Amino acid sequence: MPKKRSGGGLSPTQQAAKFLGVSVLAGAVLAGIALPAVGALGLAAKGSVESFDELPVNMKTPPLSQRTSILDADGGQIATVYSRDRTVVPLKDVSPYMQKAIVAIEDSRFYQHGAVDLKGVLRALDKNARSGEVSQGASTLTQQYVKNVFVEEAGDDPTKVAQATQQTIGRKIRELKYAIQVEEELGKKKILENYLNITFFGQQAYGVEAAAQRYFSKSAKDLDIQESALLAGIVQSPSRYDPVNDEAEATKRRNTVLQRMAAVGDISRAQATEAMKAPLGLKVSKPKNGCITAVKGAGFFCDYVREVFLTDPVFGKTKEERAKVWNQGGLTIRTTMDPQAQESAQRSIKDHVYKSDEVATAASILQPGTGKILAMGQSRPYGFGKNETQINLSVNGSMGGGMGYQPGSTFKPIVAAAALEDGMPANKVYSSPYQMAYPSPVSACGGKRWLNDPGNPAKLENENRSEVGPYDMKEATAKSVNTYYVQMISDIGICPVTTMAKKMGVERADGRKMDQAPSIALGTQEMSPLTMANAYATFASRGMYCTPIAIESVSQRVGDEKKSLEVPKSTCSRAMSEKTADTINALLKGVVEDGTGSKAGLGGRPSAGKTGTTDERYAAWFVGYTPNMAGAVWVGDPAHKRKMSGITIGGRSYGKVFGGEVPGPIWRDMMSGALEGKPVEQFNTVHIPDGINRDRGNRDDEDRGNGGNGGRGNDDGFIGGLVGGNNNGGGGGEPNPAPTFSFPEGFFRGQDNGGGNGNGGRFG
Repeated sequence: MPKKRSGGGLSPTQQAAKFLGVSVLAGAVLAGIALPAVGALGLAAKGSVESFDELPVNMKTPPLSQRTSILDADGGQIATVYSRDRTVVPLKDVSPYMQKAIVAIEDSRFYQHGAVDLKGVLRALDKNARSGEVSQGASTLTQQYVKNVFVEEAGDDPTKVAQATQQTIGRKIRELKYAIQVEEELGKKKILENYLNITFFGQQAYGVEAAAQRYFSKSAKDLDIQESALLAGIVQSPSRYDPVNDEAEATKRRNTVLQRMAAVGDISRAQATEAMKAPLGLKVSKPKNGCITAVKGAGFFCDYVREVFLTDPVFGKTKEERAKVWNQGGLTIRTTMDPQAQESAQRSIKDHVYKSDEVATAASILQPGTGKILAMGQSRPYGFGKNETQINLSVNGSMGGGMGYQPGSTFKPIVAAAALEDGMPANKVYSSPYQMAYPSPVSACGGKRWLNDPGNPAKLENENRSEVGPYDMKEATAKSVNTYYVQMISDIGICPVTTMAKKMGVERADGRKMDQAPSIALGTQEMSPLTMANAYATFASRGMYCTPIAIESVSQRVGDEKKSLEVPKSTCSRAMSEKTADTINALLKGVVEDGTGSKAGLGGRPSAGKTGTTDERYAAWFVGYTPNMAGAVWVGDPAHKRKMSGITIGGRSYGKVFGGEVPGPIWRDMMSGALEGKPVEQFNTVHIPDGINRDRGNRDDEDRGNGGNGGRGNDDGFIGGLVGGNNNGGGGGEPNPAPTFSFPEGFFRGQDNGGGNGNGGRFG
């Protein structure tokens, strides 16, 4: 920092600045020595001694934006993202040839002059006068560095970039004053290092390290003479001298640099001549930026990490603050993604559903008790091409996903948990007829009641006519009996169910509040796979719900320093008693062992889960877990248009798609690979006595569909009546045979935007 002398006069630096401000700027610059003529380019002649003096003494140097690395839990690279592709390196890691080349062509007297090269100004004046035009400028390397700082500070704001590069006397005055400061504070070596790291080399490469990698696929420290000359030549005009698009022009420019290096004695004439004969020797590496480059099909997980960073207040109080940190980059983000689980999920998805299929699948795996997201994948890859998408089908709309999908009967265990917490015995028996009207009235939150229309009541039915009660909870869950669960929610009320869902982190994917209707027992509210997987992780962790997390740690390199940033932490809370969770575990083990989810079993490893198929078969699910992993698989048409009847998926033809038949095997293969080598853990379960002591007899395999599944066939429950928007009916399964119910007039009263999905009835 320049200081005044004790006598009150100016220091030598300040005197020099004053002299330059008056002599060079007011004289040479304003006369057009180093800038194009004022008249020709309309430059504003605003520079003056006073404005020079009034400029702030300290130039604020923003941290250089750099690439960000996103890593898996083991430290392996998932993807590289950046606002500007740059890797900052110290001068010792830059080839001496590169250092000499950039100085020779941009500012050959760099080590002899100060912030302003008066000899260079005079030389430029003479040359410009001889040519009759501005053919040479006089900016020093230090001045160019200062200008690049202003450009870097402007970021991607076009207005600020224009201001930082505008051809005005005022900008030149500011550049010169800050150049004097920089020369005094940093010294030549540091200025050269900073310049090489900040300057743009074309092809999305900022800084010499990124440029060396882009054009030659090597580090900056390994650049030879001709490679260094080529890169140094690009700086003056990255588009004009782009060697990828104009080899001839780039070669001419490279040779000019080589001649200049020889002229100033950096290399011999013989070296220059030999280098000029050499081909460009490009070995171009394409830019690899963004989640589209993610390995193991983790593009959507990568995108989810970005969404977390840009939305979580822990990374900045405002959206703008978070975006600034993200765009600045230089981050190393270690995530929760388990590479084994991710690879297994994507492999299973690829084996069972093709990206060109009419329907898609999405899957997520989490770790119970921690909320860590271990895997996230889908059949339609992350991208912009045919059969590709940027919509993350696994997550809520607010995090880059869609509007969700009705989970069908996979919602029933949440109803069961609410009933058990409310004191209902685990062997509770309901009449569970094949078909019935929705009971009315049913209590809802806030003292309200849901009422069916007595004149034309809404009805529901089970999947098969053979499903006739009475049933107890164990058998009704294994067979996914719709009428049982509607009688259950009608008994305990709607509010305990929506309250339990909230405790388990279950929310609609579109952000709307959950509807207060008994039809929610059959899964009419659109959810995302991540939401359902994490809800079931609550059962696996004996009733403890943990918010999902994707980031383990974040560090950021700013200059030569590396600092750790705070990251979001999972918050765990008790959603239900251990006894309730253990009871659900016992119920859902039955689904996998001898129920609709038998095709999802993991052999000798204990597992539990639930199938789900929505009305009209727009979606099919399997959500399940072991004590150490929970996962959800959804299959369906994201646009809610293609019914999964008479359809080919993954090369196999299906007359009707059931949750246990397509999502179930995907879940089985995904979880088997993810759990390979992991400890085999046991559930805590409770004994559930039979509520009914009678032989229900054997049923014809034609009715059972999947003979041996206990009479439910392959299906997973049918909502029967309460349907809503999206042309996808309600949750449950398609009736077989076809339903014979009708909807009373005004049945959909009060639904918002046609998307109520089963409010039905009315409130009284």
